[in-house]
Amino acid sequence: MAQPTQPVADWTRDFDVMDARYVEDPFPIWDELRETCPIARTERRTGAWLLTTYADVTAAAHDIEHFSSLEVGVIDNGQVVDEENNATPYGLPPISADPPLHTWTRRLLLPWFSHARVGTYEAMTRDLANRLIDGFIANGSADAAADFAQQIPVRVIANILGVPEDMSDAFTGWVRDLLEFADDPDRVARGQEGLGNFLIAEIASRRDAPEHDLISELIGLTHDGKPLEDGIILGMVALVLIAGIDTTWSAIGASLWHLATHPKDAERLVQEPALMSTAIEELLRAYAPVTMARVVTDDTDFKGCPMRKGDKVLMNFPAANRDPLAFDRADEVVLDRAINRHVAFGSGIHRCAGSNLARMELQVAVEEWLRRIPTFRIARDAEIAWAGGQVRGPRRLPVSFP
Repeated sequence: MAQPTQPVADWTRDFDVMDARYVEDPFPIWDELRETCPIARTERRTGAWLLTTYADVTAAAHDIEHFSSLEVGVIDNGQVVDEENNATPYGLPPISADPPLHTWTRRLLLPWFSHARVGTYEAMTRDLANRLIDGFIANGSADAAADFAQQIPVRVIANILGVPEDMSDAFTGWVRDLLEFADDPDRVARGQEGLGNFLIAEIASRRDAPEHDLISELIGLTHDGKPLEDGIILGMVALVLIAGIDTTWSAIGASLWHLATHPKDAERLVQEPALMSTAIEELLRAYAPVTMARVVTDDTDFKGCPMRKGDKVLMNFPAANRDPLAFDRADEVVLDRAINRHVAFGSGIHRCAGSNLARMELQVAVEEWLRRIPTFRIARDAEIAWAGGQVRGPRRLPVSFP
């Protein structure tokens, strides 16, 4: 079981991305760190560095010589990997791989998330969004996170993988175990076992009876004239599921939280629908959900910080997106922001391969919500719950509407 941790007294020398204050409202903490200690350090767990400026985050993201992606999890919960029985000996490529493995596995996934391919998922995503809204609109209230945001990406990904939509609750539980409760080894193990056993069975099933889905295609592909190993297929499929669910539902939920708490922005999007694409980029910038880790490959001095081989470095993309040196009015949501080089999807060779899909899901979700529910607000006396660590987003978001 996860052990309780002491509250943070000094964010510069003892930060904790799982601290309740950090999860609830990290923005003032990032502002403080940028001003006083833009590269913070902690000795909690196995120790880590935290980058908070746009310049530092992007510089490290592009420096694949000194910063490896073999360990991208921001929380080290002390689990020991059984290498002999590890079903994913290559991790979750391409995200947790360095070149050359990263390069060719990413190339195999990209066609499934191209603009053209994502366009074929849009109609079902709109239909799904409206079916979800149909289920609660007559009530005049809903949990915009649990009833809506969290229901969309999991079902879209299930469609891509060719698995039943009714598996969505199981997928959601496993992914939350892996990401939201990364400090709890028991829950992480439960998520790994549940997800791993399910996907292993699905891969075996497709070998016997291929279908028109991502799993079947990966089984039929080759690299250097050889079929892909099961460990690589399993890692790639698990990545699509894990990375494609929590990240996107967090972005949808945070966007709806913003619109519920900033009614003038919601009203403007209703009145100016042509602004939606630009607004989506701004919401992604302001509420980027994902922090990723890197591992230092050799002793190095990074911006005056003596980093040692094996040190973990947290790539705080959300903080980078709020850096006032990179963005004018960085702490404000400017729906018509014309220049917006945000890093919500990362930067460098590991930039999110599924960004087209995430953008489409987020835009469709917000469009359909505002079309059906143009006016809404946080429910009276509501308790909003945020999850954080690797991925930050609302898990409970009660709203009411006429």
